[in-house]
Amino acid sequence: MTATTSSPSEMAFFSLLARCGSFSGAAREMDVPPPAVSKRLAQMEARLGVQLLNRTTRRVSLTQEGEIYLQHARRILVDIEDMERLVGNAIATPKGLLRVNATQGFGRSHISPLISRFTKQHPEVQIELQLTVNPPPLSEDAFDVCIRFGEPPDARVIARQLAPNRRLLCAAPAYLAQHGTPRVPHDLTRHNCIGIRQGNDGYGIWRLSAGKQTESVKVRGNLSTSDGEIAVNWALDGHGIVMRAEWDIAKYLRSGRLRQVLEHWQTPPADIHVVYPQRHQLSARVRAFVDFLARHFEKSSTRAAGLVSDW
Repeated sequence: MTATTSSPSEMAFFSLLARCGSFSGAAREMDVPPPAVSKRLAQMEARLGVQLLNRTTRRVSLTQEGEIYLQHARRILVDIEDMERLVGNAIATPKGLLRVNATQGFGRSHISPLISRFTKQHPEVQIELQLTVNPPPLSEDAFDVCIRFGEPPDARVIARQLAPNRRLLCAAPAYLAQHGTPRVPHDLTRHNCIGIRQGNDGYGIWRLSAGKQTESVKVRGNLSTSDGEIAVNWALDGHGIVMRAEWDIAKYLRSGRLRQVLEHWQTPPADIHVVYPQRHQLSARVRAFVDFLARHFEKSSTRAAGLVSDW
């Protein structure tokens, strides 16, 4: 044979012709005139440089080269059929490795329990949970699914909002009793504010808005961390004022262990999104996991007070 590669359609045609044993029989199955079958075979033989069939007036028979071609063609066609079936099953049945990225606090407290429940429903999916302070760069192939807070990223990924979320300012009642309660944003400059070094926002700058009025306050304090859970624990211990997502502090607000301050001032939105690269939009395991997260958050209240109580 020459270096030219046969196409699956050529291999399927020759397999059919060999099975039928005649040009007329193959023509009937293909619904074409017999000369069209003869012409196509001649073109194949000319391209391959060998004779594949011996012709008689009624029947055709395989040459030695034709037998070799048919044997390999049928094997290749079976492999193609198996591949397509496997791909179809992969699309329909979630399986394989799924790399999930989330922030440390939210991933540990909220995403980890959901992964446990998801894998019970889909045992063929292997999940690798990555917890990082900042989300990985979109340019790196570091994750399949990422849970993000705030504005959705650019068009290089698909973003689906899971739930609205907001950051609140709060402190322990004992701290407020000792140091007073801030009435306007500028009052924060006289308070001990617990810093959280996360994301790309300017560290130590708290941005607050009320209607059309917006203020940026440079806050200071003697405690800072990259772990939001630690910052909340420090606030619970009475060390100062913390800005934290409602998801993480709602139970403490309900119990009275923390008290919200400057409640009429809004912070930048921290809506929760699940994002994944566009190339994964047909992946069964990605679609199943994203849909699982979306169903969970949809069933829960969109207010953190109802949501946190579920965990």
